[in-house]
Amino acid sequence: MSTLSDLVLAQGRGSQADVDWLHMLVADGQLIADLAFADLVVWVPTASGSFVAVAHARPSSAATLFYRDFVGQGIRQEWVAQVTEAFETARIVDSSTPAWYEETPTRVRAVPVMRRLSPTGSGITDEPIAVLTRHTNLSETRTPSRQELTFNECANDLSAMIASGDFPDLGAPTGPRRGAPRASDGLICLDVDGTTTFASPNALSAFNRMGFADELEGESLAEVTTRVLSGSLVADESLPLVVTGRAPWRTDIEARGVTVSLRAIPIRNRGERIGAIILSRDVTELRHQERELITKDATIREIHHRVKNNLQTVASLLRIQARRTHSDEAREALTQAMRRVAAIAVVHDTLSEGLAQSVDFDAVFDRVLLLIAEVASAHNTTVHPKSSGSFGVLPSEYATPLALALTELVTNAVEHGLAGREGDVEIIASRTDDTLSVKVRDTGSGLPEGKVGSGLGTQIVRTLIQGELSGTIDWHTVLGSGTEVTIDIPLRWLTKP
Repeated sequence: MSTLSDLVLAQGRGSQADVDWLHMLVADGQLIADLAFADLVVWVPTASGSFVAVAHARPSSAATLFYRDFVGQGIRQEWVAQVTEAFETARIVDSSTPAWYEETPTRVRAVPVMRRLSPTGSGITDEPIAVLTRHTNLSETRTPSRQELTFNECANDLSAMIASGDFPDLGAPTGPRRGAPRASDGLICLDVDGTTTFASPNALSAFNRMGFADELEGESLAEVTTRVLSGSLVADESLPLVVTGRAPWRTDIEARGVTVSLRAIPIRNRGERIGAIILSRDVTELRHQERELITKDATIREIHHRVKNNLQTVASLLRIQARRTHSDEAREALTQAMRRVAAIAVVHDTLSEGLAQSVDFDAVFDRVLLLIAEVASAHNTTVHPKSSGSFGVLPSEYATPLALALTELVTNAVEHGLAGREGDVEIIASRTDDTLSVKVRDTGSGLPEGKVGSGLGTQIVRTLIQGELSGTIDWHTVLGSGTEVTIDIPLRWLTKP
């Protein structure tokens, strides 16, 4: 399915600024759909004078009317006139009679989407950049509750702000969506003075769990929050702006072991603030899990750091032992073991620097290449290393064996291919969605065609590439001189659930 950006830009009428605005609007599409108890569809004009759907949100507070997405489809004929009128007049247009959709009576509201030109200015686009349609199911006729009426009022307020370019708010910081309050989690309505005019049962329950025992309605939310947080040593500096509804920000409050996330949406009429919607959500368990994850991440990083230190100690001991031994064969074996341990240590060092258990393998390999100078100096060789392409980010279970295998291949190229002479060692990486391919090419003496070494290094490479990474490896002599080793590794980890 095409993305919103592709669909908007494909029509040839929208700019990147329009795309960014629509992304912000669609990010709150679920909220508006839940408040309106209706399906939402965003339509953008086409070059042919029609409209195409670029986004669709279904309500979680009511049954959806549309079981299949409209995204990428042209507008239905019965909605064309209403959507066109909203687009051309830049006014909200309601259906005068029930509109029928597959034998279901619906009410349709078309809302022009105006874009504000700057976060501080009052200027908006000359014409709508899209039209938002709300499709409400009228088949279930019953007396709505006070909460449903209030939710609908809030949806109408947001619709009016969309039509005037006041929503979404360019001044709102972009925060993580994880744990963001939703309409069903708890909703509080404030007047312009910050007094609560409505509090849903879930919102009231969240404050009750923090120690507030009275009713929220009629109370100043700022004063209630102050009482709840009495004695707390830590408070977010943005809290006063959120609980008074003056800024479109998010914050957390914590009392009695309960953490509640609050999000303020100022309600404006022609740019003047007339009240606010405060969304609340009990995120106690979520924040507890996040703290546990942070602790575990720190522990894992510390483990990688200690493993790296231990491996470097082992490498240092092997180097000392190699210098003290009188046997050339033993010295060479100890030196090779030292390099292998050092290559593994590089991966653990990189893992200890970040939270993810993945590494930028290009940075890892740059450090592995530094080992070439030491190998070359021991064999009276002048090596010119070259690298091209990109390995990208790899998970640790791929990075460690690949780093070790490439260390062996580069070492072999220097020790055997270029021993006692000057030459190049080139590493070429290419990556697709499914495969990582690496070529290690040298300008050395080359291998007899069809013959591959049988030493320990070759066995290690085969075991790592074929056994651990399920890849393939091929040795052959380059026409003229030199050896080329080609590795192909399937990136099956990308498709893991």
